[in-house]
Amino acid sequence: MDDVKSSEASSSTWMEHCNYMFAEMRQAVNIPKGSDILDYIHALPEKEQQEAFGKIQDIERAAMSKQVPQAGLVSLMEFLDEHHIPKGICTRNFDAPVNHLLSNHLPRHINPFSPIITRDFRPPKPSPAGILHIAHAWEITDTADVPTSPPEERPLPMIMVGDSIDDMIAGHDAGAMTVLLRSEGKEDLEKDPRTHLVISRLDELIALLKTGLNAAR
Repeated sequence: MDDVKSSEASSSTWMEHCNYMFAEMRQAVNIPKGSDILDYIHALPEKEQQEAFGKIQDIERAAMSKQVPQAGLVSLMEFLDEHHIPKGICTRNFDAPVNHLLSNHLPRHINPFSPIITRDFRPPKPSPAGILHIAHAWEITDTADVPTSPPEERPLPMIMVGDSIDDMIAGHDAGAMTVLLRSEGKEDLEKDPRTHLVISRLDELIALLKTGLNAAR
């Protein structure tokens, strides 16, 4: 347990993700395939940005009612709390889906996530900036600035748990250990060199943390 002092995760990982949302978002805002949704919207004139984000938020609100917690969520959270391992959230969603998760799908005895990085934070994933912001808040690093040195030269005692390429890139580039939560249609990510470990359920992390993750890195 001494080798991994902290845990960080993307909020979408804690919920069964609704992949259809992204297709709806692109259609609603006329975003070309291959363009990053947030980058595309931020490049719009201010009035169009507001309208686009309004449409995106409507889609996310509708999706919230269909989301269910990932298997093993509560068990993992209880383990992290028992061992005094802090939890942060780094997500490209706005705050409503995050608050919905925390209010409706986690028991009240679970310790709070802090910090919580949402859509307002710039730059978003796949930039490692959000994760490094969390590392600095936890006093793991002296600064939240993104280093120019290769991540292999500055490993962080953190875990980035995610289900997307953005999660794996952000975690890897921050210097954290990356753990991919397996999902249909993303099998290629399991072999991506930026993915260190792959799990099928969140509570699989418990046994891995007990045995130590450095050996698997």
